[in-house]
Amino acid sequence: MRRCRTLLRAEPGPIHTTRRSLLRAAAALGANTWAGCGGAMRSVETHIYKSIGDLRIGADVHRLQASMPRATAVWIHGGALINGGRQNLPRLLKHMLLDAGFAVVSIDYRLAPESKLAAIIKDIEDAFLWIERGGAGLFDGAPSPTVALGSSAGGYLALTAGYRTVPRPSAIASFWGYGDLIGEWYSTPSPHERHYRTVMPREQALRQVSGPPISNAADRNGNGRAFYQHCRQHGIWPEQVSGWDPRKEAGEFEPYMPLLNVDPDYPPTFLAHGTSDTDVPYEQASLMAEQFRRYGVPFELMRVDGAEHGLAGPDAGALPRAYAAAISFLRTVVDG
Repeated sequence: MRRCRTLLRAEPGPIHTTRRSLLRAAAALGANTWAGCGGAMRSVETHIYKSIGDLRIGADVHRLQASMPRATAVWIHGGALINGGRQNLPRLLKHMLLDAGFAVVSIDYRLAPESKLAAIIKDIEDAFLWIERGGAGLFDGAPSPTVALGSSAGGYLALTAGYRTVPRPSAIASFWGYGDLIGEWYSTPSPHERHYRTVMPREQALRQVSGPPISNAADRNGNGRAFYQHCRQHGIWPEQVSGWDPRKEAGEFEPYMPLLNVDPDYPPTFLAHGTSDTDVPYEQASLMAEQFRRYGVPFELMRVDGAEHGLAGPDAGALPRAYAAAISFLRTVVDG
């Protein structure tokens, strides 16, 4: 595969957008087919890619009917490793990927704190291995290559796939993701109002996530969002999702931090991030870009001035432009 050249792009002037609606309803087991734009038939089929005891971990496979995809795009949802599920695949991005010739696999994975970081990363590794091996004959012969995409914590997991999965993805798109898990932004109390919308005592917060292991937040009885808020209010997120103290056991985090694991063979990567992000600071994109430069990894950084988390803001065009730029980058890599 011919590797694409390094690309750096700063968008001129402030760019804002509102967050697009996400799909909320989980697909039932089986297949559904419908007509997409231009009459193309699109389908979604749910598979169980992994079972751990009674816990079944699913993947939704979206594709155009009667066509062989050029590659598989693996979508990894966000939610601070605590919330969300495979249903949180942005509708706009899904249709743009399908129209660009990709099959889309949106995966679940075990969620924290009921499960810890090492188990979560193992699920990501196993999902990519399942796809590589043909995943129950997903495409009448699994297409190659595979690319990884995700937003926020999903962007972190997509970046982690860049050095932990076998084989590695051919390319990555990380939307407002991060490569560091133990910096002050995550391990000290947040100064931002967004993290104080729900306040509860520690015991009550822990009760929200005291059930059995889950791989989709829809299956949790408690309020995972309130638990996340509590973690950010007290700077305890790294310890709660991993089981390790980031100050005393920082070395335990190193195998799970993309920022410390970039090498010359790391996949070409697209990054999009808003400079006014109060959930994941823009610095996280800058730090990853520095590592890509250091090791000669092809990358593109789309800096969106003034945009919040998810590129939220008054300019509704920023998010579609970020998706389009990411897909263009991925196609450049896939098509060689």
